[in-house]
Amino acid sequence: MNRRQILGAGMAAIAAPLAAPAFTSAARAQGSWPNQPMRLVVPFAAGGPTDIPARLFAERIGANLPQRVIVENRTGAGVLVGTEVVAKATDGHTFLYTTVAHAVLRALFQRLPFDPEADFVPVALVGVIPMLVTVGRSSPVRDLRGLQAALKADPGGMTYASSGNGGALHLATELMLRSMDARALHVPYRGTAAAMPDVLNGTIPLIVDVATSALSYVQSGETRALAVMDSSRMPQLPDVPTTAEAGFPGLEAYTWHMVMAPKGTPADVVQTVNRAFMQVAGEAAVQQRLSDLAMRLVTDSTPDSAAAWLREETRKWSSVVREANITIN
Repeated sequence: MNRRQILGAGMAAIAAPLAAPAFTSAARAQGSWPNQPMRLVVPFAAGGPTDIPARLFAERIGANLPQRVIVENRTGAGVLVGTEVVAKATDGHTFLYTTVAHAVLRALFQRLPFDPEADFVPVALVGVIPMLVTVGRSSPVRDLRGLQAALKADPGGMTYASSGNGGALHLATELMLRSMDARALHVPYRGTAAAMPDVLNGTIPLIVDVATSALSYVQSGETRALAVMDSSRMPQLPDVPTTAEAGFPGLEAYTWHMVMAPKGTPADVVQTVNRAFMQVAGEAAVQQRLSDLAMRLVTDSTPDSAAAWLREETRKWSSVVREANITIN
C-alpha cells in the first residue's frame, strides 16, 4: 500500500461500524456529565494521520455516552490555534487530541497565548508511532554505523530532509546526529509529501520520518530503513533493527497521541474520559485498524502516567531544541 492507500484504509475503517464498546460509562452514574456533546479538538487537518485515530476513538466512545463525541479540526499557526481553544474552554466537555508537538511549544516559542503545562491536565496517552531512519534506495549506506561513518567523512556536508523547521522529523534527526556526534545540513520542506520526491531521486540522501508515512516507501523498496527508533521492532518490518540493536542504545524518537483537558476539568470527569479511551484502545478491532497507521496503542495509561510521559518528552525535546539552536521565524 502507498501512503494515500494507507490513509484511505484508515478512513474506510472509521466509516465501517463496529459493535458497541463494552465499557460501562461512569458518566451515567455521575448523572450530570456529559450534559452536552463532548468536543475533541484536533489541531491538525481533517483526514490526516492524527485526525483518523481521533475520529475512530470519538465514534467508539460516543456510542456508549448519553451525548455524542464531536471531532473539531482547528488548524492554524501550527497547533497553536486549536490548542488555545482548549486551553480557554471552561465547559468541562472540551478536550485536546494532540501529539509530540505539544511537548516542544515552550522551547520553540518565546510567547504563547497559553501555558502548555500549567493550562492542561493530561488525560491519557493513547498511542505511540516510532520514527524510521531511512535513505534512498540508491544510497550506499546499509546501516546506522555506515550512516555515522558517512556523516563523519563529510562533516556538515550531507543533507537531510524534514517536514518543517522545529517539527518532529527535524528534532528526531537532530537527536540522532547528537547520538552519533555528527553534523548534517537541514533542508526543511512544507510537509513530508513535498520532501519525498527529492529523497526518492537521491537529491536528499536522508530522512527520519514517522513510520505512518515512511512505511509504504520502505515496503515498496523506494527507500531503505536503517533502523526503527523504538525499543522494539515493528511487526510490519520485522527485519529492520531497533536503534539499540544497530549500536545506538537509548536513541528513541516517536510521535505520540495524547488526550488532554483544560485545567479545572473535574478529576472525576478526567478519570471517566481516561477509562473510556483505555477501553477503546484495548479493543482488538481498533488495534488492527490503527496498525495501518503503524500506531502502537497504549491500554494502561493513567492521567498520572500520561503526565509523567509528557514531562519526560518535554525535557528531552526541549534539550534538543536548545542544543541544536532551533528557532521558529
